[in-house]
Amino acid sequence: MEQVVEMADLDAVHEVLNAAYGQMRLNTGVKHSHMWMSSRIHEHIRFDEMHGRVALEVSVDPMNNFVFGHLGAGMVYYRSGGEDRFWTPGDVFLCAPPESPFIGAIFNPRLSTVTLSQSVIDEVAEGVRFAGFRPVSSRFAAVWWSTCVNLRDEVLPHFGDNPLVAANATRLMVATTLATFPNTTHAPPTYFDRRDAHPRSLRRAIAFIEDHAEVAISAADIARAARVSIRALQLAFRRHLATTPMAYLRGVRLSCAHEDLRAGRGSVTEIAARWGYARPSVFAAHYRAAYDVSPSKTLRSG
Repeated sequence: MEQVVEMADLDAVHEVLNAAYGQMRLNTGVKHSHMWMSSRIHEHIRFDEMHGRVALEVSVDPMNNFVFGHLGAGMVYYRSGGEDRFWTPGDVFLCAPPESPFIGAIFNPRLSTVTLSQSVIDEVAEGVRFAGFRPVSSRFAAVWWSTCVNLRDEVLPHFGDNPLVAANATRLMVATTLATFPNTTHAPPTYFDRRDAHPRSLRRAIAFIEDHAEVAISAADIARAARVSIRALQLAFRRHLATTPMAYLRGVRLSCAHEDLRAGRGSVTEIAARWGYARPSVFAAHYRAAYDVSPSKTLRSG
């Protein structure tokens, strides 16, 4: 559900930002401010968009969440850890470390933000720490922003009530963010990860996936069932099956969708959504790659 708030003065702007991002104190501001803010919260992801005529500076306590931004117009400034960062139109950025207080300022912004908690990131890659505030490249920044827009405006508003689609969307948002901003996921596996990446762990993971393919499960859920770390889980699948845990899960779900198509349990679109696909075209591409036939043809021949 989208919530839209119009703020006609500086105190109202301060109050709304305080409620959205955590405790903050107003340092300076220009009177006669006027701003709009729309928010969409989908369980583990919060999307905010704000625009209008406002200039203010605030001191912010640690937010305990990761807030990423895209600036369409205006200017945004952050200072934390002794570093000043100015963001201008077109920039994609990480606002500040979640455990650090900071000073923030905005001037006539058109700003979009995505808020992710440490816990939701840990469901994809445990213990992640970000090592910078800028994307690794402009190409990754563009992919990140287009993913945000697609999930915010298309996928989650229409399929947010579908647990598998919502889980896939959350995982895609986190994975794209990890690919875009420098972080610790690129560190090599530890000795313990390599030791635990054995066939017994793999068998436990596969059994869990096949028993829970119809519900929203994460890499962290599979790793817990296999009694290993996420990195050891990924190494086990790569070492023994030349794939990833989530790709294996997708294959199991495609197999379930294949059986539904053969049995005629709904339309292609309905079956695709049932097994976690918001876009039938993506489902059709994955299905054809797996079965060398279109899902509609399998449905007709069932």
